[in-house]
Amino acid sequence: MNTQDDQALADEWAAALEETGDAGQADIDALLAADSGNSASNRLPMEEFGSVPKNNDPVSLEGPNLDVILDIPVSISMEVGSTDINIRNLLQLNQGSVIELDRLAGEPLDVLVNGTLIAHGEVVVVNEKFGIRLTDVISPSERIKKLR
Repeated sequence: MNTQDDQALADEWAAALEETGDAGQADIDALLAADSGNSASNRLPMEEFGSVPKNNDPVSLEGPNLDVILDIPVSISMEVGSTDINIRNLLQLNQGSVIELDRLAGEPLDVLVNGTLIAHGEVVVVNEKFGIRLTDVISPSERIKKLR
């Protein structure tokens, strides 16, 4: 920084400190000295949230890190199938319309948690309500890897 930049920064700090009523040149000088000691070359790079950890340890359900998130609610849904249609056909849909899906009859449903596939299952009836019997479940470590 050059002298003009230093003075401009000092003026900004002085104005800010005057607003709080605790302004003093010694405070400004201390803040400038502390700021010049924190150069960008001394800082560690920030890691992106959700980035892959630097160590290649296997993912596990053990330890305090996972305990923090165990009570967070998630949305679970079952997907019978899907298809793509254009808006013209979407607007023509009415009661009784049939939409062909990309799944065969009797094929297992996808079980999704927050949009991520975690299992396959088949429809069952439990106390006059629909339910799903899981037939193929992705292992907990694979589920955690998919979240990254």
